[in-house]
Amino acid sequence: NFNTLDEIHAWIKGPERTPFEGGYFKVKLMLDDGFPQKPPKGYFVTKIFHPNVSAAGEICVNTLKKDWKPNLGIGHVLLTIKCLLIAPNPESALNEEAGRLLLEQYDDYANKVRFYTNLHATLGIKEYTALYEERSAANVSIDSALLKEN
Repeated sequence: NFNTLDEIHAWIKGPERTPFEGGYFKVKLMLDDGFPQKPPKGYFVTKIFHPNVSAAGEICVNTLKKDWKPNLGIGHVLLTIKCLLIAPNPESALNEEAGRLLLEQYDDYANKVRFYTNLHATLGIKEYTALYEERSAANVSIDSALLKEN
């Protein structure tokens, strides 16, 4: 049904000076009938090693749970997910190994993140760049250039 928007795909570029740098991560936001009163569910489609992302890709961040407000919008959700790459929250870890390594052995954590990023997230640059160039050519704002309906 093309009259409903229930799934949004977007790309998040790994932030500079983090172990995710150089990666292009595809995320999926699932909107149910309760949106915007209920938050979207967020998932990393690109495999990632992160304390707040489950093996299935589910993202755990308060903005998508108890801190949700209907006026936040999709742009805010994507910004929050990008911020999670800069500042993970090991205290609410869905990936216990990543949370433990982040707290106890940062170098091992960063090495594993870089390994996953190099293995799974560097190939996304082609799709990310193509989408960015397509949207730029159409004079669409940078914020919406990163959003892509599926």
